[in-house]
Amino acid sequence: MNIYENCPVLENEKFILRLTEQKDCDDLLKVYSDKNALPFFNSDNCDGDNFYYETGTRMAEAMDFWKLSYENGWFVRLSIVDKTAARAVGTVELCLRASEDAFNGMGILRVDVKSGYEEAETLYSIISLIAPRMEEMLGCRGILTKAPLYAVERIRALQKAGFTKSEHQLIGKTGYAYDGYWTMP
Repeated sequence: MNIYENCPVLENEKFILRLTEQKDCDDLLKVYSDKNALPFFNSDNCDGDNFYYETGTRMAEAMDFWKLSYENGWFVRLSIVDKTAARAVGTVELCLRASEDAFNGMGILRVDVKSGYEEAETLYSIISLIAPRMEEMLGCRGILTKAPLYAVERIRALQKAGFTKSEHQLIGKTGYAYDGYWTMP
């Protein structure tokens, strides 16, 4: 399966993960304007974008870029839809890392959720839904995701899902070294 040719819809008892759509804009604005969620967003190597969007216009522009990126095979953004609330409460970004560091050929997993969803069981439900499918979807040789030291709930979820703290730093395109990465073989 190539995720850029056929993007699957993944579902468990709590969430649906599907390609982000423009109709998610208002819901996602609530995520990306949430100052309490901002510290958990992984903006490493993203050309200065910290993913804090205060207006619907800025959110729509970001979503247009996500669509363009999907169409060009750079990365894919999936909306995380809470089945009970019937609305998007975050996104998952997936891409294959091509680099000269220890993470070459790994799939990058970014999980951005509204602050009320930044708790271990909820994050585990999302991570365990997507992680087992990443190799098939991206052709990657493992998974890489970020959890800073203060992200204690996220770290608990990652440990439960089988991730371990990496000894390596991610080397960005400018040569900057980022830490706080967790991997799953």
